Amino acid sequence: MNDHHFKFSNAVIGLPVFFVLFLWIVYWVQIRFDFDFYQFGIYPRDFSGLQGVLFSPFIHENLSHLYNNSIPLLVLLAALQFFYPKQSFAVISYGIVFSGLITWIIGRENYHIGASGLIYVLVSFIFFKGIQTRYYRLVALSLSVILLYGGMIWYVFPDVDKTISWEGHLAGFITGFVISLLYKTPEYAKPIVYDWQKPDFKPEEDAFMKHFDENGNFVNTEIPEEEAEGNIAYYNSNFLVNYTVTKTESDDKI
Repeated sequence: MNDHHFKFSNAVIGLPVFFVLFLWIVYWVQIRFDFDFYQFGIYPRDFSGLQGVLFSPFIHENLSHLYNNSIPLLVLLAALQFFYPKQSFAVISYGIVFSGLITWIIGRENYHIGASGLIYVLVSFIFFKGIQTRYYRLVALSLSVILLYGGMIWYVFPDVDKTISWEGHLAGFITGFVISLLYKTPEYAKPIVYDWQKPDFKPEEDAFMKHFDENGNFVNTEIPEEEAEGNIAYYNSNFLVNYTVTKTESDDKI
């Protein structure tokens, strides 16, 4: 494993900027033309409320709500695109859909809006996937995320703040963890150098491992020299062998 997988691209900046910019445009349209977008949020266990699974992350209650979600989204989306570019689109799309569905199932009978569910998806995915890869740079990223946003874990519990959608936070956290298990990152796996690192390695068939018993003690598997000499076998052949003796010039000089 080397660090050549970490390549900066325009998407590292473009993805978070355009995503957050779209949220601000939606909010501007909402207040500029006095649109009531709240009805497009997630309304749990109501068939019409399923539309909020797709629309709710882009709807915010007020400027403070939008601002508080914008900064984490800029940071987390940039980190996701830089360290996990192959999985970023799936994490965002499936994260929105499945966290929304879980919110629709477990949420209170009220409209649930905002991108905080996606933020919890990103925090959960980046943290757990970094730990799972056991690659030092990604583990460091996981620890950095915890240092920055570790306090968010308290808001997945119902009694901390009843004015927020803790159901959406919990749904996002669960979704991010599940996605981290489903989406593999073989590009960050350690290369297989030795036979014993292979998944199909069988110690009992390995020539070196045969020198050790089940307790790890060395066992001499070589045949002693005396025993080997005593086990010499002689073979007879039924084929007739004819030898031809020729005279050379050196024989005449002797």
